[in-house]
Amino acid sequence: MIFRRALQRELASVAGATFTVLFSILVTWTLISVLGRAAGGKVASSDVLALIGLAVLNYQPTILILTSFISVLVVVTRSYRDSEMVVWFASGQSLTRWIRPVLTFGLPIVAVVAALSLIVMPWAQLKRGEFTERFEKREDLQRVAPGQFRESASANRVFFVEGNGRGATTGVQNVFVNSVENGVNTVVVAKEGVIEPDGQGGQYLVLKNGRRYSGTPGRADFQSMEFERYRMRVATQVPVMGDVSVEGMTTPQLLAVPQVPITRAELMSRIGPPIMCLVLMLLAIPLGFVNPRAGASANLILAILIFFTYLNLTRAVENAVKSGKLGFGGGWWPLHLLVLLAGLGLFAWRLNVNHRWHPMVLLNAFKRRRLLQSGSVKEAAK
Repeated sequence: MIFRRALQRELASVAGATFTVLFSILVTWTLISVLGRAAGGKVASSDVLALIGLAVLNYQPTILILTSFISVLVVVTRSYRDSEMVVWFASGQSLTRWIRPVLTFGLPIVAVVAALSLIVMPWAQLKRGEFTERFEKREDLQRVAPGQFRESASANRVFFVEGNGRGATTGVQNVFVNSVENGVNTVVVAKEGVIEPDGQGGQYLVLKNGRRYSGTPGRADFQSMEFERYRMRVATQVPVMGDVSVEGMTTPQLLAVPQVPITRAELMSRIGPPIMCLVLMLLAIPLGFVNPRAGASANLILAILIFFTYLNLTRAVENAVKSGKLGFGGGWWPLHLLVLLAGLGLFAWRLNVNHRWHPMVLLNAFKRRRLLQSGSVKEAAK
């Protein structure tokens, strides 16, 4: 009982520190990515904080899986390094006695990962898609950032404004508009412009004190004119949002739709993280073995390699199901079972260190045989 409480406290402490570091790295990386998209005009600057929060929620299962795996591995490795495991085994205790306290610590994390994967992540993907789609379907001048060229939603017009006017939402200054209609190129420049609604869901840009050039310079159809007031349509009624993507569907909705490869692959991506979290925590117990006289960094490097290999193989299987190369029934469980069997094999290896077929016993026997053979050769040479 004392051992379990002390172990759970240490696991919680290591998990807290590990999660803090990983979460800080994730937030920093997400902040840089989203700010870069906002600076490039791909998302609205007013949506930056919301998109950062949604992206962080989307990566939380992966962060929690890695946190639990590293926490168990670090605690087991420390026990070996401080020779506590020597006392543990000398007291007649088995390595399997670690499973219960590790599961007591890890099952709540598995439940949180399952909730995030099955409920929160689809909601975050839905909201993220709504933010992106809403920005892409904004009116033409709302997409324009001062000092940057922007293409209209219909892809036949390019806007440039040097700055906003006194009414930041309706007025612009030093406007440049290049449009192509029926093969005729038209350029309009003006000192200022004002956005006016047409009363039917559309908008007009009213330009003042400018010039309009139409056609190709040097040809007979080229026209140039000055104006005091020029009115042009810049937006029609905002389109209705499209259908919900597969990633944004709730899990009950995903189960209700027809069983096509893309929906089965999405379902695999949701049920995989909690299984992966549980399997990796069990794998970390025998994987934490380290020689007390050697360094412990090799175990951590190996754990990171195992985690990312496992994660990438999971993604590869999901892509195979999505493309129809592999069925859902034969895709969601073999990889997890293989990793679980590898963990059981490591448990058997650590528990039977004195078995005659154990790899270390065979290696020591081979070394002794080589030493005996070299000794016999020396005696014969004398």
